[in-house]
Amino acid sequence: MTVTILLADDQELVRAGFAMILDARDDLEVVGEAGDGLEAAALAAELRPDVVLMDVRMPRLDGIEATRRIVASGNTARVVMLTTFDLDEPVFAALRAGASGFLLKDIRPADLADAVRVVARGEALLAPTVTRRLLDRFATGLPPGAGPDRRLDPLTAREAEVLTLVARALTNAEIAERLFLTQATVKTHVSAILTKLGLRDRVQAAVLAYETGLVRPGAVSDPG
Repeated sequence: MTVTILLADDQELVRAGFAMILDARDDLEVVGEAGDGLEAAALAAELRPDVVLMDVRMPRLDGIEATRRIVASGNTARVVMLTTFDLDEPVFAALRAGASGFLLKDIRPADLADAVRVVARGEALLAPTVTRRLLDRFATGLPPGAGPDRRLDPLTAREAEVLTLVARALTNAEIAERLFLTQATVKTHVSAILTKLGLRDRVQAAVLAYETGLVRPGAVSDPG
């Protein structure tokens, strides 16, 4: 099955380089290119790609707002932000807008192709330590809650426990070992969490766990 990709970056050279890398793979195909956020949102609606590689900073409309519009429209494309620095502040806003992760622009060609495949499958794209570092910094800027957050009410106690570990960037295998469950059972719980909460992927689940106060910044050490 071929993964279709939309490239959105205001630098033509960057788009050309990424297109060359991705189109060289038999299972990946670049179906469109956009030079700004408005064009990216329009092409995403027209082409319905599997993955959108979106630059954070672009003219007319930045990548964050373009991502927000794509996600809000109900488009199933997975949006991955392209950035120069791994702790670029807009990345936090992009995750809240619905992005499924981010990539550094100097990523190696083989890693770029693998990352596109991973996010197309709906799996976690960010490395565990990067996820924790990003979300911990992101969460420190959240206002303190005025009271109990009811968004997690649909979850069972076990599902809330699994969500906590997802937010701490544990893999299914690590969660299974921690909770003495099979990986198949963990996968079932994760799917139920995403369905009940109307979330697109594990990254969005982790963001919500921090937003609701289920997980607090620096509450635990990185898994490993």
